[in-house]
Amino acid sequence: MEALILVLHILAAVVIITLVLLQQGKGADAGASFGGGASQTVFGGQGSGSFFGKMTALFALIFFVTSFSLAYLASQQAKNISGAADLVPAASHVSDSVDMPKLGESKKKAPESKSDLPSTN
Repeated sequence: MEALILVLHILAAVVIITLVLLQQGKGADAGASFGGGASQTVFGGQGSGSFFGKMTALFALIFFVTSFSLAYLASQQAKNISGAADLVPAASHVSDSVDMPKLGESKKKAPESKSDLPSTN
């Protein structure tokens, strides 16, 4: 079932690309009003724009439906995977702890040194 929907999805995408490339732009209508190219069309002077527009809308609807169908099937397959959380390793427990200084305690003074560098203690 998923393979059939995927094939329809890819075919719809290719057909949409083809139909969009075959359509005339809005600027092509100005040349047709002076008699250029109106007699050479297969669908007549006005028919091609309407036909290509309707076919593009139809295949866009098919593309839309197949996209949602593929997303639904993928989500159902993800729900059916059992034991996926078992593959995640558990976090290791840290047994060594560091004592945090309590608030208000004064720091121990570092022994006096003869260096010009500041003390890091």
